[in-house]
Amino acid sequence: MKKTTSKIPFLLLSLLFSNLIFATPTPPQPAPPGPPGFPIDENILVLVIACLVLGFYKIYHTKKAS
Repeated sequence: MKKTTSKIPFLLLSLLFSNLIFATPTPPQPAPPGPPGFPIDENILVLVIACLVLGFYKIYHTKKAS
């Protein structure tokens, strides 16, 4: 690759200021705590089991006309 006179100062300046661009001086703030548990969060396992039972019932207990 041919080095031109405009590339050299650009590369030197980018190396000089790369720490200021990519490094953050302080870490980000931690996320605030979530809201208290909602009923759907507490009973998600019951809902999943109920959906599976209803799905198996619909699949295996419906009669198809054949």
